[in-house]
Amino acid sequence: MSAPSSPSAQVSGPAVAALHYAVALPEPHTHLLQVTLTIAQPSATQTLMLPVWIPGSYLVREFARHVQGMTARQSGRACPVTALDKHRWQVSCRAGVPLEVHYVVYAHDASVRAAWLDAERCFFNPAAVCVQAEGHAHLPHVLALTEAPAGWELATALPAQEVDARGLGCYAAPDYDTLADSPVELGRFWSGSFTAHGIPHRLVISQPPPSFDADRLLADTRRICEAEMRFWHGGTPPDTDAQPSPGMAPFDHYLFLLHTVQDGYGGLEHGASTALIASRKTLPRPGVRPGDDYTTLLGLISHEYFHAWNVKRLRPADLLPYDYTQENYTSLLWFFEGITSYYDDLLLLRAGCIDAATYLRQLDRAIEQVRATPGRHVQSVADASRDAWIKYYRPDEHTPNATVSYYTKGALVALCLDLTLREEGHASLDDVMRLLWQRCCPQGHTQKGLTEADVADALETVGGRSFARELRQWVHGTAELPVEKLLSLHGVRILRSAASLPRQWGLRCQEGPAGIQIQTVLRGGVAEAAGMAPGDEWLGVELPDPLPGSHGAWRVATLADVEALLPPPGPSGLREVTALVARDRRLLRLPLGLPATTVQQWKLGFSRPPGNRAHKHWPWA
Repeated sequence: MSAPSSPSAQVSGPAVAALHYAVALPEPHTHLLQVTLTIAQPSATQTLMLPVWIPGSYLVREFARHVQGMTARQSGRACPVTALDKHRWQVSCRAGVPLEVHYVVYAHDASVRAAWLDAERCFFNPAAVCVQAEGHAHLPHVLALTEAPAGWELATALPAQEVDARGLGCYAAPDYDTLADSPVELGRFWSGSFTAHGIPHRLVISQPPPSFDADRLLADTRRICEAEMRFWHGGTPPDTDAQPSPGMAPFDHYLFLLHTVQDGYGGLEHGASTALIASRKTLPRPGVRPGDDYTTLLGLISHEYFHAWNVKRLRPADLLPYDYTQENYTSLLWFFEGITSYYDDLLLLRAGCIDAATYLRQLDRAIEQVRATPGRHVQSVADASRDAWIKYYRPDEHTPNATVSYYTKGALVALCLDLTLREEGHASLDDVMRLLWQRCCPQGHTQKGLTEADVADALETVGGRSFARELRQWVHGTAELPVEKLLSLHGVRILRSAASLPRQWGLRCQEGPAGIQIQTVLRGGVAEAAGMAPGDEWLGVELPDPLPGSHGAWRVATLADVEALLPPPGPSGLREVTALVARDRRLLRLPLGLPATTVQQWKLGFSRPPGNRAHKHWPWA
């Protein structure tokens, strides 16, 4: 562990490249980035394009909507700029003569996917800021940021070409893909560093709380990185001061960019870095035992770091190469996101960052999330992968009934594959992943895009039999996964108890003095049977046969209020009331029959002491 590190290592030499981007922020409070692109040898009609999406986030985001005032000059003379469509421009100029293009980008998106600028901080993904010059994407690119407010520093995974002590200067990229894949952070940030298996890592945190346990965070992050390197490449950890071990990672340095906020969560993977956003409360505090919030942060770090292998280099064939102009469809996000989600917590356990009980608690949450989603009976994880472009990032009140998360159910598919392989005595999913890495990414470089056929073949090679039936049922089907059976075979018992009232009654809602605001009515639940709809205000209940002297209609503000008013079950076995609901300012009386039997939730536990690792070595192996 070390004190805050210096910016990226300086590489001597002039900032010479076929394409040179100069980004300036003269007035940060305006949220405007000033961008100047110089093309050394443009075409006579040079087309420029800004990506409509960013790899790792499968939604057309239309970054070009934030571009304004594009102009071009060549040899001091203005060149006509014509907008071709929503994200492309064409410049009429002389071929082979340096062309200077200037434009402005409005940067006020605080997510990890786009760009942000204010008087305290700047962050941007080049995919959202740097236009691509058609025909030049394979050539060297330089990104230059030479001025910033006093006290600001710069952090990026791009190799430094010429930079000062604050990291300001020029950074090199061998091509546009590398440039687009390298987010940039500027501001007054905290920085720390460590070495994992000989490879330097840096952690940058913007706008952290006044105090947090930096030593613990760095130590745990290091453990995660080393565990994941061992997962992919095996071997004995070398001396931490030694030179990088060949094959221990597909990168020679790595950068974590963490932006802390009051409330937020997410991340976006990159080849040698990741951009993260998390609540400040997730950071560990000195002298305070970390809880679930900190586990959530470590899980995010583990997830995005795992992506440096699984999706950034072990890539779907459908996304080779990236087409930045339109949607890039694949039915394998269950593999790239789901399997990554399976391993993010499992590797926390193997790294010693959480104990077995915490791991089972995290797994239990994933299982219950899927079990509480009726859409699992409607949509397969393969379909969910392909439909990410229109569904995953655009949830609405009907989403739980029509879709399933390729993250969460994909993780359960990975769990089932892993436990099946282990139970049959043929190694594990670990071996499948390493085999796919060897076949598709020799020497750490993407040479062959991954297909489902590759996954099936690797499973058969490792498992000694075809897994076509499992892939058909678990990935392309909607039947229940054999989670309970497989867990029981590996020493995990399932305890059942009554689920929460929203889960029992088939709805999602907000409760408060104004009443119960219905947000989602789940398919097959009693709320749906009663005729409730999203947007309804559940104001009160009427009782069928109130006791003498008791009032028959009552105002309610919570589901617990409703529960307290319910009569005993009638001859039908139902507890029957009339729900008083407001819809579009109309008052409705909806008959509601609540069964005496309850919807159950699961809680996982070990059927043998957690220290007993004899049974197939899961989940420690």
